[in-house]
Amino acid sequence: MYKTNRLVSTFLTFSGEAEAAMDFYVTLFGEDAKEFGKTYIGENDRGETGKLLNGTFEIRGQSFMVMDMEAEYATPFSWAASILVQCEEEAEFDRLFAAFSDGGSVMMGPIELPPFKKVTWVTDKFGVTWQLVW
Repeated sequence: MYKTNRLVSTFLTFSGEAEAAMDFYVTLFGEDAKEFGKTYIGENDRGETGKLLNGTFEIRGQSFMVMDMEAEYATPFSWAASILVQCEEEAEFDRLFAAFSDGGSVMMGPIELPPFKKVTWVTDKFGVTWQLVW
């Protein structure tokens, strides 16, 4: 199990798509992301056997943990909480925007919003909202 010395980490709870979401995010951020481990729900554990009990990873040094919970207990994500990504290049912004909006929904932008050249608020296909700025 990955242990972080950070006192604050982002924890995302899904109802069956935690592993797919984690794999998507780690792949999307490439060299800027690291996967640390996955633990699955066993036959004697609460939850659906084989689903992700927890998965740990980092994006640009920010730690994340994901898990699957029974659908009847999971609550949907809200755009009121989002993950902010500051892009160094326009190409990175465009690539992330395309990936997050594919199967997701665009709430705002991309627009110019000084001091930023591009800003968007987009909810991905897993229901997680991202703010991208360049």
